[in-house]
Amino acid sequence: MSDTPTNAQTISAEVLGTFVLVFFGCGTALISGGDYVAIGLAFGLTVLVMAYAVGRISGGHFNPAVTLGAAMGGRIAWRQVPTYMAAQVGGAILAALALFTLMQGFPGYSAEGNMAQNFYGDQGATDYAWWAAFLLEMLMTAVFLWVILAVTDVRNEHPSLAPLAIGLSLTMIHFASINATGTSVNPARSIGPALFAGGDAIIQLWLFILAPLAGAAIAGYTYGLMFGWGSEPVAGSGGGARAGAAAPVVPEAPRDEYQEQWNPEATAEAGGPAAPPTTPSDEYQERWNEGEQPPPAPPA
Repeated sequence: MSDTPTNAQTISAEVLGTFVLVFFGCGTALISGGDYVAIGLAFGLTVLVMAYAVGRISGGHFNPAVTLGAAMGGRIAWRQVPTYMAAQVGGAILAALALFTLMQGFPGYSAEGNMAQNFYGDQGATDYAWWAAFLLEMLMTAVFLWVILAVTDVRNEHPSLAPLAIGLSLTMIHFASINATGTSVNPARSIGPALFAGGDAIIQLWLFILAPLAGAAIAGYTYGLMFGWGSEPVAGSGGGARAGAAAPVVPEAPRDEYQEQWNPEATAEAGGPAAPPTTPSDEYQERWNEGEQPPPAPPA
């Protein structure tokens, strides 16, 4: 029996993951009264939890910008992008619908302009300029994608910690930008609430779609130029920066260089680093690197 996820399973994973992200993240923003720490942790923890839960099935994108960056970086085929993005937007709309319905339980609640939507200019408390909002969202999304591509790289010595790093990076992004734009870095997260908030939220939606996608494209295009290619690109993927790139040189099994830096004396006494054990299978990382994998290490 094949362990390869079906299209239906991949779609279900992305719908569920994006639903949980928007429902708990935006729900916390509505219920907490704008508590920065609670909101940042809610978004970060939902990504962390759902990446551990369904990352082995779909890679745990939950974000059209992440999917675009993954395709640009050679991690998934372009033909998969529309399916991923449709599932993510669908999950976000379902989550916003659930929040809209449940918030009616509060007397006098009105969804107009009050759905934890993103904002800039006179729609925000700080009157943040549109051009600054665009640059901020683009930069934060690029950083987010560089982190994601790095921790899911086959050369990463700690693949099981990838969801933790991704979730914490999203948390720190929220801490730095909630008061400026409400923090998007995710077109699906912006689209769902805006549809129910209406009015200016929909008018301003263009920025929270284009800026994250631009940042993701930049990160996906440049990741290999800055850090090298960890694996061969998936067939039918990649941006121009990867075209014609030389085949990567991947060790049979990576040393834990971080641990060696913390234990230099033990390494020296042993006469240098010991032969590494065979790297265990990590389905989350494999979903991010569907191309050619390095051969297994020979037995010690």
